[in-house]
Amino acid sequence: MTSDNKKTAKNLVNYFGGEDNLVEVINCMTRVRVKVKDYNKVKYDEIENLEEVLGLVKGQEIQVVLGPGKSEKVAIEMSNISHTKFSQDLNDVDKITQENKEIVKNMQKSSKFKSATATIASIFVPLIPAFVGAGLIGGIASIIQNMITSGTLSQETFGSIFQVLNIIKTGLYGYLNIFIGLNAAKVFKANPYLGGAIGGVVYLSGMNANDPINNFFIGQPLLAGQGGVIGVLIATFILSKIEKEFHKIVPDNLDIIVVPTISLLITGMLTLFIIMPIAGIISNALIGIINVILELGGAFSGFVLGATFLPMVMLGLHQILTPIHVAMIEQYGATFLLPILAMAGAGQVGAALAIYIKCRKNKKIREIAKAGLPVGILGIGEPLIYALTLPMGKAFITACLGGGIGGAVLGAIGNVGATAIGPSGIALIPLIYNNKGFAYILGLFAAYIGGFILTYLFGIKDKFLKE
Repeated sequence: MTSDNKKTAKNLVNYFGGEDNLVEVINCMTRVRVKVKDYNKVKYDEIENLEEVLGLVKGQEIQVVLGPGKSEKVAIEMSNISHTKFSQDLNDVDKITQENKEIVKNMQKSSKFKSATATIASIFVPLIPAFVGAGLIGGIASIIQNMITSGTLSQETFGSIFQVLNIIKTGLYGYLNIFIGLNAAKVFKANPYLGGAIGGVVYLSGMNANDPINNFFIGQPLLAGQGGVIGVLIATFILSKIEKEFHKIVPDNLDIIVVPTISLLITGMLTLFIIMPIAGIISNALIGIINVILELGGAFSGFVLGATFLPMVMLGLHQILTPIHVAMIEQYGATFLLPILAMAGAGQVGAALAIYIKCRKNKKIREIAKAGLPVGILGIGEPLIYALTLPMGKAFITACLGGGIGGAVLGAIGNVGATAIGPSGIALIPLIYNNKGFAYILGLFAAYIGGFILTYLFGIKDKFLKE
C-alpha cells in the first residue's frame, strides 16, 4: 500500500465515525461500499470534499467512488485499520454481464433440442482441463518430432522426451471414450463405471486382430473405434434406460449381481453390432460435411461461421458442435472448425477497442470496455458481449462481422486446426496444430481490425458518444 492510500483510508475511517462504527468494507471495481452501525456519525460532506473521492452514493451501504485499482487498495487498508470484515464484490462489469446474460436467457424459449445441447455440454465441460493439458503436451511433442525429423534436434537426446510426452498425451486421447462414457453415465443417471466399461467396448481390446469378429448384420469385420464419441453417447444413453428398467423388476438382494451384468451384456452387444456401425456413419457424415464446407467454401464458409457463431452461443446451439470437435480430434488429431469459430471473440475485442477510443466522453462505457478487453483477448468474451456490444445493439452486429473477417482469413488459408477444445483467443495459440500458429495469429488480427473498423464507422450510435 502507498502512503497516499493509507492516508485516504485513515481519513475515510474517521469520517465514517471511527473504527468502532464500521461493520463491513466491500470492494467493487470502482468504489468502496461501507456498512456502518450509526449513520448519524457519518460526515458525508467531509467525505465528498476529499480530493481522491470522485463521488458519493448514500444508502444502506454508503458507496465512495475512488476509481479502478485505487478502490481495492483503500478498501483493504480501511478494513485493516478498523479490524472489520473485508469482502470482494463482483465488479460492475461482471454484474452487468450476469444481468444481461440472464435477460437473454429468459427471452429464449426452452425446447428439447436446447435441453439436449445442455446435456452434451454437461458431459464434455468437465473434460476441458484434460483436453487443454493433453492437447498442449501433444503439441509440444509434435514440435519435437518435427524438429527431430528435420535434423534440428538429435534423435538420441530428444527421442525419449518425445515418447514420454506422447505417453502422457495418450493417457487421455488413447482412452477418451472411457472418460466420455463415465461422464455420460453420470448425466444420464446410470452407473458411471458401467458407462466407462461401455466406452471401453468401442476399442475391441479383447478381439484377436488376426481373426476379427464379423458383424452379424452386415457381414464385415468389426472396426475398433468405429463411431467414436458419438457411438459412446448413444450407447450410454441406452445403458441408462436398460439399467433403470431392470432396477425396477430385479429384487434388491439380487440387484448388485443381476442388473450390472445384464445391462452391460445387452448394451455391449448392441454397441458392437448395431450402435458402432450406425454411429460410424453419422460421425463420418458430420465430419465429411464440415470438411466439404471448409474446403469448398474457403473464405466464404469461414466468414459465415465466424460471423454467426456468437448468435449460436447466445441461443445455446453451439454445444451441439462439441462432439464434432472431439470426433475430428479423434480422427485427424485436430479440429479444423474451432479456430474459425474462435474468430467470433476476436471480433468483439476489435469492437470494444473502437468503442473505447470513440466514446471518449462516456466514462461508463469506456470503463466497461477497459475491464472487458484483457479477458476478451485471452478468449473470455462474455463481459464484452453481454455488458458492452449487445446492449449497444449495432456494435454487436459489427463485432460479429469482424469475427467473420477473421474466419474468412482462416478459411482462405485452410487446415488451421486445434489439438484440444476449450480455449480461444490468444490462449488457443499453443494448441494450434501442425505449425499453423502464425496463420491463426493472422486470423486474430484480421478479426481485431475488422471488428474495430466496422464498429468505429457503423456500430456506435450518437447517444453513446455523449457523457
